[in-house]
Amino acid sequence: MPADWAVELHGVTRRYGRGNSAVHALRGIDLTLPPATFTAVMGPSGSGKSTFLQCAAGLDRPTSGTVRLGGTEITGMRENKLTALRRTRLGFVFQAFNLLPSLTVEQNVVLPMRLAGHRPDRRRTAEALAQVGLADKARRRPGQLSGGQQQRVAIARALVTCPDVVFADEPTGALDTTTAAEILALLRTAVDVQGATVVMVTHDPSAAAWADRVLFLADGEIVDHLDRAPAERIAARMTALTAPVRSGAAA
Repeated sequence: MPADWAVELHGVTRRYGRGNSAVHALRGIDLTLPPATFTAVMGPSGSGKSTFLQCAAGLDRPTSGTVRLGGTEITGMRENKLTALRRTRLGFVFQAFNLLPSLTVEQNVVLPMRLAGHRPDRRRTAEALAQVGLADKARRRPGQLSGGQQQRVAIARALVTCPDVVFADEPTGALDTTTAAEILALLRTAVDVQGATVVMVTHDPSAAAWADRVLFLADGEIVDHLDRAPAERIAARMTALTAPVRSGAAA
């Protein structure tokens, strides 16, 4: 057993509201993810995928339970320390890219360093852009790039600080199939070459097939998993999860 797991959730619940109107988004999640692994999280709409990602990344606080990242418990951490941790040890990739249009590609990539109060490392920035195939686009602005190129910038920004964990929320949702495969290959390389840990929420079985493990959520609980599975098998499991919902039958 590793001394330090990359991500640990123990008894994590997340409840919104109170009484009969309360929504239980997570119901006692227990999970440990080793370093340098790629985990995909799937589930029907409303299963708790986004809440899981937000709690694991320290973007939302669980109602109960504990979350640890690299052995550091973040559950009760003060917001300023949590923000510092997110800027230095975590990377984020979202479907919407979240690039600042007024900044150049290079300036967008170094933003996490600046926000953390560190002097931008130009060599590391150049390396990150080269890794995603954008070494010649450093002085461009996001509006001058394609959607796929903008997502590459977002990945370079996520990787520039050499984070312990990269959290990705539907990173290929706005991309065509070919471009999506390129983005997923970059995330796969971050795991295999740089030793990063990637946790990705996705609705796409083809995207999930790039992962080492696929976790399936339903009603706020992890109900199943597959290791190194092809897209067809992942899609079949998703169909089995969603079919009772569509038919109205009991789970």
